[in-house]
Amino acid sequence: MPTAILVDGAFFIKRFRKIEPENAYDPQRAADLIHRWAIAHLAPTAKPSGGGQGKGSRRELYRIFFYDCPPLEKKHHNPISKRSVDFALSQEAVFRKELHRQLLNKRKLALRMGHLSKDIRWTIRPDKIALMLKGELQVADLTADDVRIDTKQKGVDMRIGVDVASLSFKKQVDQIVLIAGDADFVPAAKLARREGIDFILDPMWQSIPDGLMEHIDGLRSTCPKPGGAVRLAAAPAATAAQPVILPAVPGEI
Repeated sequence: MPTAILVDGAFFIKRFRKIEPENAYDPQRAADLIHRWAIAHLAPTAKPSGGGQGKGSRRELYRIFFYDCPPLEKKHHNPISKRSVDFALSQEAVFRKELHRQLLNKRKLALRMGHLSKDIRWTIRPDKIALMLKGELQVADLTADDVRIDTKQKGVDMRIGVDVASLSFKKQVDQIVLIAGDADFVPAAKLARREGIDFILDPMWQSIPDGLMEHIDGLRSTCPKPGGAVRLAAAPAATAAQPVILPAVPGEI
C-alpha cells in the first residue's frame, strides 16, 4: 500500500524560511524542496521484517497534497501613512502565486486551496507592541512600516481533515505523513489510526508538546535543521507508550 503526504503550506513556508532565509522568496526553490522533502519520506528507514542486513524497501507514493490559500490581492490604506497599498504587487503575493504555479507542474502533487477570511485588519507588529508595553514607544511614534495587514486562512484545516478521513475510510493508503506543526490535526490522526493507518508527523524539527506523541505513530523530519546539521540516528523500538522516532534523512535523495 502507498503513502500519502499532506503538507500544511503556511507552516511549510514559515519553516522553509528559517532553514533557507537566503531563499525566502524564491518560489522555484520552495517548490523543489516541498517535493524533495516529501519524497524523502518514502526512503526505507528500518530493516525488513525477515531480518538480515537490508534497510527495507522504498515505499510507493500515492500523492502529495499541498494545502494553502491564494494571497491577498486587494488594495488597503495603511492607517499610519494613509496611502493605498496594492497587495497584489507585494513580494508575498508574487511569491505565493508563482509557488502555486510551480507546484502544479510537480508530478503526483495536488493543490488543495482554501480562502482568506474577509475579516482583514491592520495590526501593530509584535516587536513594536513589546516596546509600547515597556513605555519605550508611543502611538504617535509609529511609522507605516510598524503596522502590517492581518489575514487568516479559512478552509485549510477542514480540507486536511476531510482528506485524512477519505484516505482512511477508502483504504487508499496504509500510511499518512503530515507536515505540520500544531495540534489541530489530532482528531483526524485519531480517526486514521483507528482505521489502521500508520500516521507519521513531520514538524520540520519544530518542537511539539509531549502530549502530542500519544496521537501519532512516529515522528520524522526529512529537512535540515534550521541553523544546524541534519540528525541521523537509529530508530528505537516502538512500545505501547512511545511511538517510533524515525531517523531523518538528508533532504537530497
